[in-house]
Amino acid sequence: MSFFNKKKQAKKPKESNEIMNKDLKEHIANMSLNILQKDIDFENVEYTKVEFGYLFDIEGHGIEALFKVITDKTTVYFAVQGTKMLRLDFSEELFQSTVDGFLDIHS
Repeated sequence: MSFFNKKKQAKKPKESNEIMNKDLKEHIANMSLNILQKDIDFENVEYTKVEFGYLFDIEGHGIEALFKVITDKTTVYFAVQGTKMLRLDFSEELFQSTVDGFLDIHS
């Protein structure tokens, strides 16, 4: 019998849903705009829109976000993981299913 040798379950890191954090969202959105290429991704940024699927701050990891930038030419998908921003090759369906799956796990 192994009463004393039970493995401790890993403590779940604290998570903070930052989807309402306007300053953080603006900062991330501005960073993503610097990655976009004029004439390829957009003609005019005036009507560009950013939509976040999720935005969490996870203890020991940092920011975890998935969002899309909708321009006058295309929709570009991005992820933030810790201190890295990644441009993704996503479809709208993959974006939505990833958001749904993440929120199911982290809600």
